[in-house]
Amino acid sequence: MSRALFVAVAAVAAPAFAEKLTVAMPGVPPVFGSIVTYVAKEEGFFKKRGVDVEVRNFDSGAAAAQAVVAGSIDASLSPTPVIVRMISNAGVNLVGIYGLENPDWLLASTDPAIKKCADVGGQAVGVDSVGGARSVALEQLIRPCGLKIDQVKLVALSTNVGAAMVAGQLKVGVLHLDDVPVLEEQLKKPLTMISSFKEVNQLSHYLILVATQDNLKQKRDAFVRAVAGLIDATKFMLDPKNADRVAKIATVTGRSDKLAKDTLPRFEKISFWPVGSDGLSRKKLEAVVATEKEIGGIKPGKTPVAYERLVDESVWKDASALAK
Repeated sequence: MSRALFVAVAAVAAPAFAEKLTVAMPGVPPVFGSIVTYVAKEEGFFKKRGVDVEVRNFDSGAAAAQAVVAGSIDASLSPTPVIVRMISNAGVNLVGIYGLENPDWLLASTDPAIKKCADVGGQAVGVDSVGGARSVALEQLIRPCGLKIDQVKLVALSTNVGAAMVAGQLKVGVLHLDDVPVLEEQLKKPLTMISSFKEVNQLSHYLILVATQDNLKQKRDAFVRAVAGLIDATKFMLDPKNADRVAKIATVTGRSDKLAKDTLPRFEKISFWPVGSDGLSRKKLEAVVATEKEIGGIKPGKTPVAYERLVDESVWKDASALAK
């Protein structure tokens, strides 16, 4: 079926009363992992499932989650450690319905002399925002050598950490996997890899799609349909024959078609987008909670959020049945 015909059929199949959802993606431009949402929208998978999704970008996933709590948007794809902290420390009314389990964070330098964890002490380090995903990741990336977050200088740059490193404004930054080929191409030299999440934490979790419990109750059918659209989009993305189209859509992240296409296999290799599951592994999420308690992300005297409170597994189950 041609793409034009598919979109036409999807439009006919979608009910006229399709409910609207506003969903926030982290980063301006958005992080590469969020392209599953853009594929679902651009390829008509949300419409096919009968939901009208507006996608917005926020400087960070943490800010997006705060907007969900405030009621200005319906859902956000936000850093899992941040959500764990928000619920545990402040009892915010958020719940997860879908997730990306495998973080791609790494700590890198443009200066070969800064090559190990201990060398980062006292350095200016590029992150998205104080308390955002990159700064939370940094806490764990420097943890093996005994460094703490207050022993480095955080520079908040949203998703522009790589640009600042290329411009010579920073030597060290917390980067995504897809940042590496871009920076190395622009710098015309390899980056020095200091540490990666794969090295420091095997049991971790990256992003979680959250809504308030109240809004989820009111718009549950729309959320189920939206997750079904994400399931459809993932299948589309992982089919090699769609690589060119996915790469084109992925240019929303600021990557060229070529770099986006080259990056896709890197993410597939680490099973970045969940297949056959909701991406909300109990083992990984409980490990995040335990880590946050250990490093002080969950304040003393506060009760760490339980898995049953953190996620609603029923949404994906219904979405999966719809997507078959």
